[in-house]
Amino acid sequence: MDGPSKESGRERVGRAAYELFSREGTATVGVDAIIARAGTAKMTLYRNFPSKTDLILDFLRRRERLWTEEWLQAESQRRGKTPAQQLLAIFDVFAEWFARPDFEGCSFLTTMLETAGKDAAVHQASVQHLANIRHYLKGLAAAAGVANADSFARQWHILMKGSIMAAHEGDTAAAGRAREVGVILLRAHGVDPE
Repeated sequence: MDGPSKESGRERVGRAAYELFSREGTATVGVDAIIARAGTAKMTLYRNFPSKTDLILDFLRRRERLWTEEWLQAESQRRGKTPAQQLLAIFDVFAEWFARPDFEGCSFLTTMLETAGKDAAVHQASVQHLANIRHYLKGLAAAAGVANADSFARQWHILMKGSIMAAHEGDTAAAGRAREVGVILLRAHGVDPE
């Protein structure tokens, strides 16, 4: 037997939560919508995820694996031959993402904002996932020869987050604009972007 019936209840619920949280945010999606999307019983959800917080934490881990590691990092490494080119390739990937009709924005930022002051565990997990992105950027910056790689990674991350927010406003050219600033930033740190 193939297909969804072979999936565990945990995987069905986790995947359903991922799809809904990615599109609609964590604050507005209730467990009943996740149960309906997963096609499981409420008991299956609660047996695997005792609280909505547990569901959201699973969503953030899944998002880091699928979005940060398997998509953004993998694509930037595939597209750029040097660390500087890999940094710039992030905005090439973003340009394609921003042009998609299903562009959903950064789930880590959205979740962090939705949970500020409401759910410390989820808020802190969102902050940590964003820090993990900066860690990747810091590694690229160090490999490119940037003296203060941590500061540079924070600056680069601001460009990334700013372009995502501009894309939310409807600026589909935001990634290209951020890439242009990125070239200036690399040169200011003595790195040839070519």
